[in-house]
Amino acid sequence: MDSLLLGSFPKPSSFTIGSHAPTASWHKRKIQKEHNFLRFKQLSLNHTYKGIKGGCTSQECSRKYVVKAASEQSFESEPQALDPKSIWDSAKSSLDAFYRFSRPHTVIGTALSIISVSLLAVQKTSDLSPLFFTGVLEAVVAALFMNIYIVGLNQLSDVEIDKINKPYLPLASGEYSFQTGVIIVASFSILSFWLGWIVGSWPLFWALFVSFLLGTAYSINIPFLRWKRFAVLAAMCILAVRAVIVQLAFFLHIQTHVYKRPAVFSKPLIFATAFMSFFSVVIALFKDIPDIEGDKIFGIQSFSVRLGQKKVFWICVLLLEIAYGVALLIGAASPFLWSKIVTGLGHAVLALVLWYRAKSVDLKSKASITSFYMFIWKLFYAEYLLIPLVR
Repeated sequence: MDSLLLGSFPKPSSFTIGSHAPTASWHKRKIQKEHNFLRFKQLSLNHTYKGIKGGCTSQECSRKYVVKAASEQSFESEPQALDPKSIWDSAKSSLDAFYRFSRPHTVIGTALSIISVSLLAVQKTSDLSPLFFTGVLEAVVAALFMNIYIVGLNQLSDVEIDKINKPYLPLASGEYSFQTGVIIVASFSILSFWLGWIVGSWPLFWALFVSFLLGTAYSINIPFLRWKRFAVLAAMCILAVRAVIVQLAFFLHIQTHVYKRPAVFSKPLIFATAFMSFFSVVIALFKDIPDIEGDKIFGIQSFSVRLGQKKVFWICVLLLEIAYGVALLIGAASPFLWSKIVTGLGHAVLALVLWYRAKSVDLKSKASITSFYMFIWKLFYAEYLLIPLVR
């Protein structure tokens, strides 16, 4: 095309210098502009053709890219939300928080004590019937629901103290909101009373009701209550529940409601009540030893605050050693040889282990004191394994 357009004009050398030179230059510039315009149009047509063939113009392609990027991001985030590992980790974290909220050492103690005391009502092998196991299960479940209410209410009342003494608890750490704690506590108290009512056992229902009253009076911060502030009242609350109500009420639940027998207070039952009175006082005193720092700040006048950790520590150890000494005498007085051997040997071993562990406790270390406190709970569990063997 270039040669064709240029060939229609004479060569530059044929022009003479004068008025014809500007005319030739003007024609040449005009031809060059038309040539450039035609090439630009061709390139634009090619670009538009490629855009149509590819299915989008430049604006449409930009929109498609944004949509595609957003879609890819949503598809990438969706598998993460539905990832089984993520779901499992979340469930495990929730269970762990509730496990700590329920104070598992008290849950285990409650369950073992009810089972042990229920066995005191068994007089012959045939008593171990489905009716017996059903009655025990009803009592354990209702009591555990009430146990969670009591320890949960205590945490709701002690959030600020627990931030110092027990920062690992869900309310103190912020894993649970206050509202969540209230919902859990209210739900378990309702479930406990509901189960106690439908079972139809008055000993069971009264055990739950009195535990509810004492647990509430112990913790709730309203005038004339929050008895945990006063050392004697706090100890009496724990003794009443752990030593008296658990032994007597749950024994009577099996004896009168399940077996339909008259109420009889046997020698093993009296022993269990007396021994657990000592143990309950020890638990009531010892539980405040690791918590002395927060109790001082918030004005809780526990025996540890008033008398000092060391003195209360050795009072607890001596009370338990006295209880084991009495248990040895009770075991020796049994008319059954097997009971003499098992209970005598068992209590002697527990007394020796207690003394050995007590001598190794560092009273300046909160971790060491807390570890020993949990050891006392293990002794508590062990005693309930021995109580049914006292005859």
